[in-house]
Amino acid sequence: MENPNIKIQNTELLSDNWYLLNKVTFDYLNRKGNWVTQKREVYDRGNGAGILLYNKEQKTIILTRQFRLPSYLNGNPSGMMIEVCAGLLDADHPEQCIIRETEEETGYRITDVQKVMETFVSPGAVTEILHLFVGEYNTDMKVSEGGGLEHEQEEIEVLEWSFDKAYNMIVTGEIKDAKTILLLQYAKINLGF
Repeated sequence: MENPNIKIQNTELLSDNWYLLNKVTFDYLNRKGNWVTQKREVYDRGNGAGILLYNKEQKTIILTRQFRLPSYLNGNPSGMMIEVCAGLLDADHPEQCIIRETEEETGYRITDVQKVMETFVSPGAVTEILHLFVGEYNTDMKVSEGGGLEHEQEEIEVLEWSFDKAYNMIVTGEIKDAKTILLLQYAKINLGF
């Protein structure tokens, strides 16, 4: 990270409880040619991957539903979120991660995934890059009930819906998760749903 217009002056660790929260003081050369000192809190939770599983023949997709505390704290009455299968990379490559997460969360063992984009989720405060994929599934790939890992305290409901039902849930506000909206729109435009 060598940008002559940015000089990191100090990084102060604020929390190392779950992931890393740092307070970064930096100098930034603005468009007027003036150096400006700024301070920002930056949350580093690592990078992640997400996937939209689809069955073109049946015109169905697989989504998940689980409790998300931050959404609850910000006005989601139940705290439940409908999302594509996703997880943190940990030490894996994005493709390995999403294949592992797919089986853990949904019970489908897939081997072929297609990367469609990378995105910063909330670049004003979070470092995470999310690698987004699509992948075809069928009933022969179902090897377990899914639901996540007990030792990670995951309690994930697996949902198989028609693509049209899920896509309409963007309009009704029942799906509010950005990665899910992006992948549903990608499927609408590029996969012929």
